[in-house]
Amino acid sequence: MKPKVRELAETLASSLSAWTSVECICLNEAATADTLDPYFALILDVYTRGDIPNPQTRRDSYPEHTVFETSPTGTKDRFLVGELPVRIEYKSLERIEELASIALRSGSDLWKIRDSGTYVFYRLAHCHPLFQRSDWLSTVTVRLADLPDSFWTRMGSFYRSSMEHYLSDLGASLMQEDSFHNMISAANFIKFACAALFMENGEFEPSHRGYLNLVNRLKTVPDDFPGRFESFLRPDSELSPERKYEIAKLMAKSIMGL
Repeated sequence: MKPKVRELAETLASSLSAWTSVECICLNEAATADTLDPYFALILDVYTRGDIPNPQTRRDSYPEHTVFETSPTGTKDRFLVGELPVRIEYKSLERIEELASIALRSGSDLWKIRDSGTYVFYRLAHCHPLFQRSDWLSTVTVRLADLPDSFWTRMGSFYRSSMEHYLSDLGASLMQEDSFHNMISAANFIKFACAALFMENGEFEPSHRGYLNLVNRLKTVPDDFPGRFESFLRPDSELSPERKYEIAKLMAKSIMGL
């Protein structure tokens, strides 16, 4: 991480931690990339109890910046400090604790995690804390490190089912010569195929841009998965949609066989 990035992160954390509702501030791993990398962003996850200041108050507390925008829900701010893109995401502790409890129970309400995925847990487990008002972060990460086998099994089942659903859509789009649906189905198929493998290995899903680098490093994947994964990602000019569908069927079969 470049010194100017670290300095800015610490400046932001110092300012935000003055609000009593802020419990913990974590630096996302995206900040470790080179600042010239298109994926670079200084992302802070700000975990809060209760209400957060309004957008204007937050804006006034940030260092000199440009191009400020906030999400419709008012929980995500984006702006530029010089040429550095900054994202501040405010997250409710109560919501995080609720999701952690659902995961630990792994009961009938696990579907509440299925749609959003486990990336929220990945960010907790792989962040760099800049400010902690209490031991909340260590407490919740210890809880998440002790998830039952039933959690990974059931989440994996959810993802394999979604993978098969989009595989079916992929085949149907070919028959209908529907290029738009084919693209959407292919994207969702490979996303859920990878997600199923992360669950098989007892690991939380990274960001989508992290899938490419991390999925082939998993301990347990089908022997032929890396080659087929690479082939599936080739541009259509190099591999026909029909051939991609055949590769997708082989990938799905091998994942279901784990």
